[in-house]
Amino acid sequence: MASGTRKIVEVLNGKTVSPPPVWLMRQAGRYLPEYRETRAKAGTFLDLCYSPDHAVEVTLQPIRRYGFDAAILFSDILVIPDALKRQVRFDEGHGPRLKPLTLDEISPLSKLGVMEHLAPVIETVGRLRKELPQETALLGFCGAPWTVATYMIAGHGTPDQAPTRLFAYKEPKAFALLLDILAEKSAEYLIAQIDAGADAVQIFDSWAGVLGEHEFDAYAVKPVRRIVDIVRAARPQAKIIAFAKGAGLFLRGYRQQTGADAIGLDWTVPLSMAVELQKDGPVQGNLDPQRVVAGGAALHEGIDAILSALGNGPLIFNLGHGITPQADPANVADLVQRVRSHRS
Repeated sequence: MASGTRKIVEVLNGKTVSPPPVWLMRQAGRYLPEYRETRAKAGTFLDLCYSPDHAVEVTLQPIRRYGFDAAILFSDILVIPDALKRQVRFDEGHGPRLKPLTLDEISPLSKLGVMEHLAPVIETVGRLRKELPQETALLGFCGAPWTVATYMIAGHGTPDQAPTRLFAYKEPKAFALLLDILAEKSAEYLIAQIDAGADAVQIFDSWAGVLGEHEFDAYAVKPVRRIVDIVRAARPQAKIIAFAKGAGLFLRGYRQQTGADAIGLDWTVPLSMAVELQKDGPVQGNLDPQRVVAGGAALHEGIDAILSALGNGPLIFNLGHGITPQADPANVADLVQRVRSHRS
C-alpha cells in the first residue's frame, strides 16, 4: 500500500505539497516515439494491454523520460466488458468496437472468470510496483459504469451517447442491472490492483457530461458510490480519485456523494469553481491538453493560472483530459519543469 514519501499519496491525504505532484492522463501514449515502437511490436491494442512485458514497458517509458510523480497502469477501461465476453476489439482509426449489448443479454452476462481473464493486468501492477522508483506512486484505474455501459450498448463511441441514453429511458430496470454488474466487477478489479501494489486508483467517467440532472445522479453518482463503498469495505485505507469529465455544476457535491478522496477536473471547470471545490479536499487537473500541443506562452499561461489559483491547497497537477498524440514531447518536459519550479 501507500508510502508516506509518495507526494500524490500525501495530497490524497489532504496535505498541500509544494510544488504539487504532477502526472498526466495518457502520459504513456502515441506522442512518445518509444511507445509507438513498443506498440508496433505488441500486435493488437488488447495484446499490448494483456502482455505484462509490454504493458510494464510502456508504463515506465514516461517515468524514465520525465520523472512524473506517478505512473498509471497502462490498460484500457474496456477490459471489463472484454472480460465479460463482449468481443472487444480496437480498429485502427475507428477506436473500440464491441458486439452491441441487447436487452436479453444483460441478465445472462457471464460474471464467471472475470478476474482470471484480467490476471495479466494484475501481474503488470505487481511488476510495476517492484520496478518503479520508491518515490513514484502507482495508480490503478477502471472505467465508471456509465461510461463503460455506453460502449457496451452502442458497440462503439458516439458523439452524445444517444443510444445508451435512449436504452436507459426505455429499459430502466435492465440498465440499472447492467450498472450494478459493472460496479461490482469494477470494484473487484480495483481491489485486486490495490492488493498488487497500486497506491491509489482512479475511476474514469469520460462521458458523464452528456447526462441531465436526474440521470447524472442515477448513472454517474450512485454506481461510482457503489464501487467506492465495495472497495472501502474491503480495503478501508484505499485512496480513490473520481473523474467525471464534463460534469460542470454537478461537481458541486460530487466528492461527498461518491465518497472519493479527490476529484478530477476537466479543463472547462472555471478556476474560481475549482478553488471552491478544493475547500472540501484534494483536486486534480485541469490544463487544456491543447495547451500542451501549442507549447510556449499558451502552455506557460495555463500552467501558471492553475498553480496561482490552486497551488496553495491540496492539488495534483494534471491535464483536464488525456494528452493527445499531437503533443510535442519537449512541451511535456517544459510542463514538468515549470510545475516543479513553482513555490507557494
